[in-house]
Amino acid sequence: MIVEHIGTAHDDAELAVLMKVAQERLHPGQDTLDLGLAGVPGAPARAAGAITSKRSALLWEVLTSAYARLGFELLGDEAFKQLVLARLVEPTSKADSLRVLDEIGVPHASLRTIFRALGRAQERDYRGQIATACFAHAAAHGDLTLVLYDVTTLYFEAEHEDDLRKVGYSKERRVDPQIVVGLLVDRGGFPLEITCWEGNKAETATILPTVRAFQQRHGVADMVVVADAGMLSASNLTALDQAGLGFIVGSRQSKAPADLESHFRWHGDAFTDGQLIDTLTPRHARAASENDPRQRSEPVWDPQRHPKSWRAVWAYSAKRAARDGRTLTAQENRAKAVVAGEKAARTPRFVKTHAGTTVLDEAALARARRLAGLKGYVTNIPGSVMPAAEVIGSYHDLWQVEASFRMSKSDLRARPIFHHDHDAIEAHLTVVVTALAVARHLQAVTGLSIKKIVRTLRPLQEITVTLAGHEHLAADPITPPAQHILDATNHPSPK
Repeated sequence: MIVEHIGTAHDDAELAVLMKVAQERLHPGQDTLDLGLAGVPGAPARAAGAITSKRSALLWEVLTSAYARLGFELLGDEAFKQLVLARLVEPTSKADSLRVLDEIGVPHASLRTIFRALGRAQERDYRGQIATACFAHAAAHGDLTLVLYDVTTLYFEAEHEDDLRKVGYSKERRVDPQIVVGLLVDRGGFPLEITCWEGNKAETATILPTVRAFQQRHGVADMVVVADAGMLSASNLTALDQAGLGFIVGSRQSKAPADLESHFRWHGDAFTDGQLIDTLTPRHARAASENDPRQRSEPVWDPQRHPKSWRAVWAYSAKRAARDGRTLTAQENRAKAVVAGEKAARTPRFVKTHAGTTVLDEAALARARRLAGLKGYVTNIPGSVMPAAEVIGSYHDLWQVEASFRMSKSDLRARPIFHHDHDAIEAHLTVVVTALAVARHLQAVTGLSIKKIVRTLRPLQEITVTLAGHEHLAADPITPPAQHILDATNHPSPK
């Protein structure tokens, strides 16, 4: 007896091929039955058959399930959904999104319908409906007592400015026309509100309208807003306080000498790693300090007893001090090189002009070294409600909004923007923030980035094979990383 191994089958299609090969080996030269296998890998040359379709079914099912779970199906716009989810698979232009959908085997709307979806997004206020759904999801799954706010800029491939696209301050030092985008997220980075402003709008002028829009849309009264030092203006903090909102914002290191005058008088420049100092800071630059440096102990902030001050929390970190020290040394060396004429004068830090000669500003350098390692935070929340360590921890959650901005700029490619009119730009941002919400939700439940999810699921194909006039489904086996995603999203494994 001769035993020959023909192969191993993983599905019905492969089994049919192996059965045909086995019949050929057992009965060579006999008439063959046409099973419709032409085109199937490993099939005899004279067989006829075809693979009729391929699709990344598992990927699309996970994305559409997340979209529905967030409540976005309320829009009732299939073309808009396809545009959003295609951006998650591969960020590209609106027109090229059709290629992405074709490649993953998703039947889609026409290009004209896709562009009409952008018009509907503005006409039917998709942004507002998405914001309402995001709020409901965040309220059910997270904590909305604290929200995080920050701004970024998105630039345009355009030569000329208009009413919205203007040249303004760019963190990337670009000179292209741009817009300013404000983003409000929960403490996990899930988007709640997005706003769009003229490219030359000051950052400090964006926070109040964004927060007020959020309050009015959802009827929120009691919450804490966290923002970085760029939002620190007396009028902003007063307005937030008058609106009954709590705030935590970063302070500028230059305020430390006045805020910590008592500490420097009684303890000198000595700090211990992790030391927290809870004190006061004047509400206005010209306001007199209500902190008496003759008192050794720091005052406990009370809004009734200290109407001209906010609460200030200062923290010292030895690690931050070492990093600040290295930065200051590099700046000192650069300043010395300019003073010595070794480098062109670009007015670096710690260089001043005295009697027509550039000299090292040793006093400013000494002050900066004295403050190395210190980081300040300003709030209107009493210590009895939120301890100093919790104030700092809440502020540190700001990395979440920065992470959401990075996702929208890189993973979802919100920039550069090629749209020209205001409505199209607003619609583009609506697509991006909707995609960001889906990405953030999937990241929260799986612990994986949207890039990793797509890389894991996209190669797993569902293939339709025609055999003898009948269609059979064949699918790639589920890998362990893919199974983790299915389990985390409560998605049933395909049979």
